[in-house]
Amino acid sequence: MMLSPYHIRVEVKTHYLSEQSSPEQRRYVFAYTVTLHNVGTVAARLLSRHWIITDANEQIQEVRGQGVVGEQPYLRPGERFEYTSATAIATPVGTMHGSYQMLADDGLAFDAEIPLFRLALPHTLH
Repeated sequence: MMLSPYHIRVEVKTHYLSEQSSPEQRRYVFAYTVTLHNVGTVAARLLSRHWIITDANEQIQEVRGQGVVGEQPYLRPGERFEYTSATAIATPVGTMHGSYQMLADDGLAFDAEIPLFRLALPHTLH
C-alpha cells in the first residue's frame, strides 16, 4: 500500500487530571498529548481542528477552532509537532476523535484524521 503524499500520522496519549476534576460535580478532566508526524512527501500547515468528544452517557461535545494551542504548525516531510491540551467530561469514561484541516504547500486542502481514543479514570477499565 502506497502512502499518500498528504499523510499526517496522529498519535495521542491521555492522562487523568485529578487535581482539576470534581467527581461530586460530575467533572472529569483529562489532558491529552498529541503528536503529529508528517509521513507524507509534501509540507503542510495545520489550519484548524474538529473534535468530537463523547461521554459515557452519549453526550457529545463538538469543538471547532483555528489551530491548536494558539499555533498553526507547519510540518515539512519527516517533521513532528507535539502539544498538550485538556478537556472535561461528565463521566469517568469517554472518547475523543476528529480531524485536523491541513493545507499542503501545493495548495491542496486535506484532513488529517485523529483516531478514536479513550478517556478513562485509572483502574476504571481493564
